[in-house]
Amino acid sequence: MKEIVVISGKGGTGKTTVAASLAVLAAPCAVADADVDAPDMHLLLHPRVLEQGAFSGGSLAVRDPALCTHCGRCREVCRFDAIGEGDEISALECEGCGACTLVCPQHAITMQDRVSGRWIVSQSPCGPMAHARLVPGSQNSGKLVTLVRRKARELAKEHNASVIITDGPPGIGCAVIAAVGGAATAVVVTEPTVSGLHDLERVLRVCKHFSVPAAVCVNKSDLNPAMADSIRGYCKQHEVPVLGDIPYDPEVAAAIRAGTPLVQYGSGPAALAVRDLWEQIRAGLRA
Repeated sequence: MKEIVVISGKGGTGKTTVAASLAVLAAPCAVADADVDAPDMHLLLHPRVLEQGAFSGGSLAVRDPALCTHCGRCREVCRFDAIGEGDEISALECEGCGACTLVCPQHAITMQDRVSGRWIVSQSPCGPMAHARLVPGSQNSGKLVTLVRRKARELAKEHNASVIITDGPPGIGCAVIAAVGGAATAVVVTEPTVSGLHDLERVLRVCKHFSVPAAVCVNKSDLNPAMADSIRGYCKQHEVPVLGDIPYDPEVAAAIRAGTPLVQYGSGPAALAVRDLWEQIRAGLRA
């Protein structure tokens, strides 16, 4: 099986719009929403939840009042000011470092798993789908992304799906690294702006560092043709293929409002461009 990960250097470039349409065009396939901080593929694919479970991405210090003698040693070593004057531990401020457990003479503090999100397995119209949601402000999004991708691969194997379409996170952080590692291709959706080019340069460096083949798609390319040309020039200079352009099309916003993948909503210029994009990707997978 081969995994196509759709990413972007920043949010709001149209990444999920493209990913959902690619899932429709690739169906039957396996689908993964690896943007665990702000998942939204389900808003377009409307999957039916089959199974879900808790995700523990870290630890939380818990104090046993029956054992605590209020010696204050834990407060002295806590670098995050998570322990108050009454020795109550704030779950919001505790970083799970465990220093307090090492200095407590009464062993009144223990580390317990912190539930920081949920993983979900669903059935979408395109095929089985793995997705998740991280609790806002929680850590270890990279671990949850890895879990989502692993479940997507298991679903693909179980359903004999040859392709996995993954909606990756934006940016260049650990969640993106967890999303692209080992993928067959990373499709980077960018926009024709100065910041779009800057963020594209950064995310392409991430792909190159992890030896993941990358290709670029310029969304709303006709809004700033000169900047779109600059992006294409940069990609040519660095030998990164540009799979195509997607023109600005009001039909995209209408499809989002309707909660429908673009290629199913209509046949405007943007939808046709995404169909051409998929043909380029599919040809690359066959090569």
